[in-house]
Amino acid sequence: MRTALVIGTGLIGTSAALALTGRGVTVHLVDHDPEQARTAAALGAGTDQAPAEPVDLAIVAAPPALVAGVLADAMGRRLARGYIDVASVKGGPRRELEARGLDLSAYIGTHPMSGREKSGPLAGTADLFEGRPWVLTPTRDTDTEVLNLALELVSHCRAVPVVMDADAHDRAVALVSHMPHLVSSMVAARLEHAEEAAVRLCGQGIRDVTRIAASDPRMWIDILSANPGPVADLLTDVAADLEETVRALRALQSSDEDKRREGSTGIADVLRRGNAGQVRVPGKHGSAPRAYETVAVLIDDQPGQLARIFADAERAGVNVEDVRIEHATGQQAGLVQLMVEPRSAAALTAALREWGWAIRQ
Repeated sequence: MRTALVIGTGLIGTSAALALTGRGVTVHLVDHDPEQARTAAALGAGTDQAPAEPVDLAIVAAPPALVAGVLADAMGRRLARGYIDVASVKGGPRRELEARGLDLSAYIGTHPMSGREKSGPLAGTADLFEGRPWVLTPTRDTDTEVLNLALELVSHCRAVPVVMDADAHDRAVALVSHMPHLVSSMVAARLEHAEEAAVRLCGQGIRDVTRIAASDPRMWIDILSANPGPVADLLTDVAADLEETVRALRALQSSDEDKRREGSTGIADVLRRGNAGQVRVPGKHGSAPRAYETVAVLIDDQPGQLARIFADAERAGVNVEDVRIEHATGQQAGLVQLMVEPRSAAALTAALREWGWAIRQ
């Protein structure tokens, strides 16, 4: 791939453009808001000048509801040899293109499974997709050259290609992305009018659950409008679990011992099923989840503290597999949780203690 055209310079489009320009591809940028394209160009994502001839690959980074129209326009003007979109829903846009009677041999639907709570070109980064799955949904009509161009894009972005059927993809993202976002928003909504004294008690648990609720509502309305059925089906199942959980909690309030026992069994069941589902979430680099041991270090909230911890972990010969930070309420301090291989935990703990770090058991 020598040239590309990115249509839509939001987070995903700008990030793909930054990755491509970093690999020597000449990238042209266009957006319905020319100022956004100019901003992306100023960030080094490419040029906002129109290409003089058809590019190798056109990348449509538009909301799902607009993808088919933008693709149809680009194909009609023969802007590229191959065309992809990066929308988070795949079945609907493909069927709309088919209904328009377009030749889809030059098109493949794709979806990079990566993002941030922030949007717009200023949020774009060249490493946004690194190590993340990038779904490709070819059909029997997809030209091999176009599939290879899409695979080259994924490689330039250092993502991991995953081939799926378009409708299977939509059911999958409803489960792992769209439904969880709504549940996160519903939990966060409970905080809107909560007493300040209660909100000040928020810890890492509520931060983890509500983090994605900070995303742009307009973007999510576009996404959910394109995939409402599978999401509604999943929320129906969640609602049934909620009803059973509420019933079990009410039973725990009863003075009747049998009802309390029944309530306890119901709560234990939902927690057990939660454990069983959580262990299926892929671990580091998409591999099978592994059990790490946590070394918790109390630090002051001052510049350089994290760098010192990582440097000391390296000095101890221990690789930090993952890290979490929990900030202390009302104090300029925090707890850094270093996840390491179990065999390395004791050595790291001893070394950090020796070098003056406060270890929390």
